[in-house]
Amino acid sequence: MAILSKIRPSDARLAQFAKTYAQHRPIVQRSLTVGFVLYVLGSTYRGLSARPASKGPSKGKGKGTVQGKDGKVESGKSTRVAVDAVFYQRLATILRIVIPSIHSKEALLLLMHSSLLVFRTAISLYVAALDGKIVASLVRGQSKQFLFNIIRWLLVAVPATWTNSWLSYVQNKLAIAYRTRLTNEVLKQYLGEESEGPEGKVYYKLSNLDDRIKNPDQMITHDIQRFSSHLAAIYANLAKPILDVILYNYQLSQNVGAEGLFILTIFVQSSAALLRYLTPSFGSYTAQSAALSGSLRHTHSRLAEFAEEIAFFGGEETEKLLIEQEYATLVKHENRVLRRKWWFGCVEEGVIKWLWGSFGLVTCAIPVFFKIPGVAGLDLGSRTEGFVTNRRLLLSASDAIGRVMYSYKDLSELAGYTARVSLLLDTMADVRKGRFEKALVSSAEVGEHAKILRGRGQVFDSDEIRFEGVPIVTPNGDILIKSLSFYVKPGEHLLIVGPNGSGKSSLFRILGGLWPVYGGIVRKPAASQFILIPQRPYLSLGTLRDQIIYPHSRQEMEDRGVTDADLLAILSVVEMDSLVEREGGWDVAREWRDALSGGDKQKIAWARLFYHQPKYAILDEATSLVPPDMEGSMMVHATTLGITLLTVSHRPSLWKYHGMILHFDGQGGYVFTKLDAEKRLALQEEKQALEAKLLEVPKMKARLTELRAAVEERDRQI
Repeated sequence: MAILSKIRPSDARLAQFAKTYAQHRPIVQRSLTVGFVLYVLGSTYRGLSARPASKGPSKGKGKGTVQGKDGKVESGKSTRVAVDAVFYQRLATILRIVIPSIHSKEALLLLMHSSLLVFRTAISLYVAALDGKIVASLVRGQSKQFLFNIIRWLLVAVPATWTNSWLSYVQNKLAIAYRTRLTNEVLKQYLGEESEGPEGKVYYKLSNLDDRIKNPDQMITHDIQRFSSHLAAIYANLAKPILDVILYNYQLSQNVGAEGLFILTIFVQSSAALLRYLTPSFGSYTAQSAALSGSLRHTHSRLAEFAEEIAFFGGEETEKLLIEQEYATLVKHENRVLRRKWWFGCVEEGVIKWLWGSFGLVTCAIPVFFKIPGVAGLDLGSRTEGFVTNRRLLLSASDAIGRVMYSYKDLSELAGYTARVSLLLDTMADVRKGRFEKALVSSAEVGEHAKILRGRGQVFDSDEIRFEGVPIVTPNGDILIKSLSFYVKPGEHLLIVGPNGSGKSSLFRILGGLWPVYGGIVRKPAASQFILIPQRPYLSLGTLRDQIIYPHSRQEMEDRGVTDADLLAILSVVEMDSLVEREGGWDVAREWRDALSGGDKQKIAWARLFYHQPKYAILDEATSLVPPDMEGSMMVHATTLGITLLTVSHRPSLWKYHGMILHFDGQGGYVFTKLDAEKRLALQEEKQALEAKLLEVPKMKARLTELRAAVEERDRQI
């Protein structure tokens, strides 16, 4: 009796607590539900919010990989690419490009995509409830209700399938729209309007003056495409699951009580935290995979570009070894990633599918095994309907939570592609501002050498060419000439001679605006007033006409008042007028670099010069493959057109066409003076004669020694 007297007050208090809780349960339910929604949004924000940027190694110097800003690396040494503050800064910059305004096509597509995602979630909630009704009608044996529910099931399939197809369509359209915007912006800086002027020629400077990007073609074609696809998918993979988690769990809380949802959330979030801790750095893997793939592609492209030289040298085995090394590095990395994805996939599925599933089954069983305050008892059909509906909601909610977890992996991969695209944009911006990252020679960091590299010269527009104390510096910091001064007046042709590596080509690149000026004053016409004819001229894709008028189009040619007859007259100057009939007309398109011989290519380049008629022509061994009489006639015709020639050639036959000479000695010195062709030819002939005689001296000495020995031998015999 004493024990019962102690229990009864406790039971009374418990009953009183249950009664009080039942009275206030609606308020508790709403509070827990609101708290759950806020928690989901807050935890998602914290999970995806910017974290401190990962620190990579400092910028390295020397040959090989050069690391850029913010820990970006092109290849070789890797740095961690993560969902951090740097990623969000990069992404925000790119988003301003791909979605320029709320009135843009991309913004409208995004709005349409969002509406479809909400509509699909609403359909899923309706289907979950309908699924429970179908099973309940089976348990109760209600045939008419069962058939009616089946008809509703079939009817709801129409908007459901329509919505799913539209979602896929709109997402792909978004990816294409993003890619188009980004590609247009990149090409605008790389080749388009912004490529003109002193900040232009980005496509050249990116490959020749900067070490950060070795394969811009792969970044523009492949990396931008992958970034756009991931960006279009990440919205659906992130926004839709978050919306589903809130709506499904809200509906679930109405069915089983917010208390069970609260306990379930604790278990799920605890295991999710463990899962996030175990997640590998997929962003770094993606960025490194893209870099290694680009390096392999670059090696293959070099093989195609220099196939002739490699074939003559018999370098197949060496090239094969290089490609195999690149491929082996890529495969080793991919296998390492696959192994990590394998074990992480096991852990991920075990937690999300099985562990969370068991938690959910326990939650669904709450209304069956426990009396919920304020909820009346249910019959078998109602319990079955409730369990099936809750089970369907739970599976959808678990899938949504799993997709939120998966979306972090997707976000990490997006971070990898974002780093690649951002590297391209940042590098182009730096190049346009004259900021380069290039492996420099060791002497570039000390003394006068370093002082020259820190300097900047002045460039002024002028009809003539005049260099005043200008250093000639290569991109890797090697100073070929500390101070160069010379001038070229219109009509005074300049001959430039000197050994290889003395600065001849470097001078031309400064004239063309390709290389920066590190000091002194340069006066010259605009780069558009120069045309370069190298020893192996460039022939573009297109028709025969396009080879003469490059880079003009046919419309631009006609706007200048030039006809095909005028082009034929130009070809007759270089004795190539028969080419039109031989090839089948002006509109025939071929791979002209393979269809024409070396000499014909040089003649086509001269015809292009006569069509454009610039102020200055830079000739770099431009007549090495044509007969001497033809080179003379082309030189004379260029003079009659008012073109001033800057010629690099070792052919003495060209000297008479030039009035000035710039001679580099290859040791940092030079001589600039007037050229007396007759006197120089006479000196050249005398020099060659003396050299020929000097070559005979050893033979004469040897013969003299033989004769002396013979005479001495004869004297002894006598």
